[in-house]
Amino acid sequence: MKQKIGAMALLVRDYDEAIAYYTQKLGFRLLEDTDLGAGKRWVLAAPPGAEEACLLLARADSPRQAAAIGNQSGGRVFLFLHTDDFWRDHNAMKSKGVRFLEEPRQEAYGIVAVFEDLYGNKWDLLELQQDGGQ
Repeated sequence: MKQKIGAMALLVRDYDEAIAYYTQKLGFRLLEDTDLGAGKRWVLAAPPGAEEACLLLARADSPRQAAAIGNQSGGRVFLFLHTDDFWRDHNAMKSKGVRFLEEPRQEAYGIVAVFEDLYGNKWDLLELQQDGGQ
């Protein structure tokens, strides 16, 4: 049996502002933006080179969902963006206004820094050591 995570839903306030942030600030590719009617859209975005999992940018449609925007993981790092060149991506993201919450640090598994997306979700930008890691 083979399974994989195809997409992860990320609650957003507005489809277009989320698309702009993830494509322009983080360099993600917009994979799909399909109108489902009644104000709903199926919006998929993924980092460059990603072959499996992607984000489903899901507009909150209730007060309960809206309350979870930016805090889907209870304040912990929510998503891990792996890169093959930490400094290239760190510098590019900073130059586009991405807010890093700490200075980059070297860990046993690689180099990492936490940043926030436009809603306040915490992410790790992470380049794993060549010999393995997480």
